[in-house]
Amino acid sequence: MTLLAHDRYCDEIADQMVRLRAVVTSGTDLSATVPTCPDWSLEQLVRHTGGALRWVELLVRTRAREDIGEERVPSIGGPKAQGDPAALDAWLAETGEAVVAALREAGPDTKVWGWAGDGDARFWARRMTHEITVHRADAALTAGLPYDVAPEVAADALDEWLYLVQWVQRNLPHRVSDELRAAAHAGRSIHLHATDAPAGLDAEWLVGLTEAGIVWRRGHERATVALRGPLTSVLLAFYRRLPLESPELEVLGERELLDLWLARTSFG
Repeated sequence: MTLLAHDRYCDEIADQMVRLRAVVTSGTDLSATVPTCPDWSLEQLVRHTGGALRWVELLVRTRAREDIGEERVPSIGGPKAQGDPAALDAWLAETGEAVVAALREAGPDTKVWGWAGDGDARFWARRMTHEITVHRADAALTAGLPYDVAPEVAADALDEWLYLVQWVQRNLPHRVSDELRAAAHAGRSIHLHATDAPAGLDAEWLVGLTEAGIVWRRGHERATVALRGPLTSVLLAFYRRLPLESPELEVLGERELLDLWLARTSFG
């Protein structure tokens, strides 16, 4: 698995924050329900995203060697005023600048507590890149605005999702559902195929289900079920942000296995 450069992650966080702020200030009703996260309003989604960044900024800046409780993170909840896009925008701008500065200053190899075994700043640069990438999709869908992401970032987001799912299944086996264990006994697999990947970008994945958890790699191979479509659409579908019935997507093979995966697999 080849990661993006640390500075690229930092650049992407900065860019994604600018794009998220543009949704906040677009005139969209901040109380609107997020269709892909229906327990949240748009404002709650934004505050969650900014709060996660504030938490990571403190972890990285202080070189934390253990978790830091949310109650110790300054301004984690966002501005006091509710329904104020200007206040939210200012808070997001400050948040983005702070976390990017902390990550750049630390560099990729600085030791920092991480929940998935990778105790360095690189882990958090990557994690926050994709935290914002996906939640910006939530925000854009809520606002009815177009959404795009650089192909190499979308591909890395899928890599990271699979890496984290694999880590959780191997280190926290109680998190694996009985249904997935049953599917693993049958030796089933999932193939993801991006149909619009630029030249030089390997944008196909094979995910095998085993009793010890998933195994995965990039590449083209036959599988029990395949999900095909544009890279961004495949990413959003695999993150449960886009229905499999969407016209740009195609499911080939045992659809039930893909439905099971989407219903029962998580790293959260």
